[in-house]
Amino acid sequence: MSVKPSDKEYILEVNNLKTYFSTDSGEVKAVDDISFNLQKGETIGIVGESGSGKSVTSLSLMRLIKDPPGRIAGGEIIFHSPEHGAIDLTKLSNKEMRQIRGNEISMVFQEPMSSLNPVFTCGDQVMEAILLHQKVSRQEAKIRTIDLFKQVQLPRPESIFDSYPHQISGGQKQRVMIAMALSCNPSILIADEPTTALDVTVQATIIELLRDLRDQKNTSIIFITHDLGVIAEIADRVMVMYRGKIVEQGTVWDIFANPQHPYTKGLLACRPRLDMKMRVLPVVSDFMHTDEQGKMTEKSEQTQKYNSVGEAILFNFIDEDEIKERQENLLKQEPILQVKNLKISFPINKTFFGKVKDYVHAVDDVSFDVYPGETVGLVGESGCGKTTLGRSILRLIEPSSGEVIFEKRKITDYKSEEIRQLRKDMQIIFQDPYSSLNPRITIGEAIMEPMRIHKVLGNDAARKKRVIELLETVSLRADHFNRYPHEFSGGQRQRICIARTLALNPKFIICDESVSALDVSVQAQVLNLLNDLKEQFNFTYIFISHDLSVVKFMADRIIVMNKGKIEEIGFAEDIYVSPKTAYTKTLVNAIPKGDLEEIRKAQMKRRTARVPVY
Repeated sequence: MSVKPSDKEYILEVNNLKTYFSTDSGEVKAVDDISFNLQKGETIGIVGESGSGKSVTSLSLMRLIKDPPGRIAGGEIIFHSPEHGAIDLTKLSNKEMRQIRGNEISMVFQEPMSSLNPVFTCGDQVMEAILLHQKVSRQEAKIRTIDLFKQVQLPRPESIFDSYPHQISGGQKQRVMIAMALSCNPSILIADEPTTALDVTVQATIIELLRDLRDQKNTSIIFITHDLGVIAEIADRVMVMYRGKIVEQGTVWDIFANPQHPYTKGLLACRPRLDMKMRVLPVVSDFMHTDEQGKMTEKSEQTQKYNSVGEAILFNFIDEDEIKERQENLLKQEPILQVKNLKISFPINKTFFGKVKDYVHAVDDVSFDVYPGETVGLVGESGCGKTTLGRSILRLIEPSSGEVIFEKRKITDYKSEEIRQLRKDMQIIFQDPYSSLNPRITIGEAIMEPMRIHKVLGNDAARKKRVIELLETVSLRADHFNRYPHEFSGGQRQRICIARTLALNPKFIICDESVSALDVSVQAQVLNLLNDLKEQFNFTYIFISHDLSVVKFMADRIIVMNKGKIEEIGFAEDIYVSPKTAYTKTLVNAIPKGDLEEIRKAQMKRRTARVPVY
């Protein structure tokens, strides 16, 4: 693709970096002897699952590892500072490092809400960084901050300057964090999962913003994510990390066109595809074998299910005739759920005496049907009303008007006791599995609790046996029964929530952003599990998500929502191939494709930029 420059100008050289953590069970090698270089004006993508060491690598570069329990156990981090020349960051005192951190090397953290101080305005927090590192007055710092807000395309920059973090959206908070990171014109910008859990349109604008800033200011970027689709949009080179080591690195083109390591192949294959319907998503374990500690064994190549990404796709795609037949059979049935003219409004302005002056219409005259055994995808940007709609169907939020009819029963007229009985048939899987589970009770008790309330089975002995069966159904073990939620990973906690949902043998389940916070590989496992359970128990799903590629994999039909209204309804393939409205086209076009043609275009565009790339 683009020509490798002959005169490399490195801004960062990492040699044999080791970062270890002391735990009760021994020393954990979070970063285990890694080496890489970063060229001036280059973007390196670091990818891997949770626990791979990618975020610890970035924190090590920033010298933000808390000692104890963590420590940089060895290696060099050579930063070629425009101000101070070549310096080894591992040798600097904390005071010296504070002059580098935020000034010459900046970082955009993963969760902007927890990174911003809730008691200070957004403007004051960006000004603080400017006043700390630059000799300017407060008035000059304010002018500089508002100018930064304009650069990162924040609407109403003067208003946001005086706003607190809770008063702006997630995408706007992330832009404030980027403005703060850029406030001192750093040579290196580290972006740690800056687009995770953002709407696809907001994600696209953040990526475009970082690209423009890199090209205009010649800033070097280290972009950390678990999503290879996002990496294809922005990076020049890619490093794949697994259990603290770099298992593969190369240009974006080489990694996507010809991945060598089984782990890289697994990460590429498990991404939901837009160009075809897949029966199941391949997972990392299809490409590599690991022992109980997650380490690759010597027999990895002999035990892998697939040899290439193409082979994994070939064995799992669904042909068009089968899709067409399923579509026709679905619509021949009587609907299991009918939503008619549903409206949900919330008061936003009141007079001094409490009289409501104005309402926000979260769901505005929505109607649709859902058929038995179907998965309906509900998509749209944050604030479009999809979660409110899902919860109102279950009567977790009371509708203002309209009807919800489930199995020919008008459940919008049900009293509280009738609604409780309805919970056996209609369930929900929430977005955050950790906050959905009581941290004080074991997961076995958590799954058994709804069975007791609804008097499922005769006694606790029978219920415990059923819980163990459910745990095994979701690929957990019987000995997990007496463990607490904090002892499990995010993917395992989501499986526990799925097992609890199954405990009452429901007919209809709403999945509310149930995989949005998971690694792409764990996400694939959970999505496959949900589809397997649907086939096994004949469930009907409403699948709510802002990730359109995930919805494309899961859904038979898709409902696109915008500002409380339905933009369009159609079969998943039709929505993606020929969206009818401008809003839907914008959503579809914003999805990171990650295919070779898109990578070729991105690389050609980079060749026209002033910074040479590999």
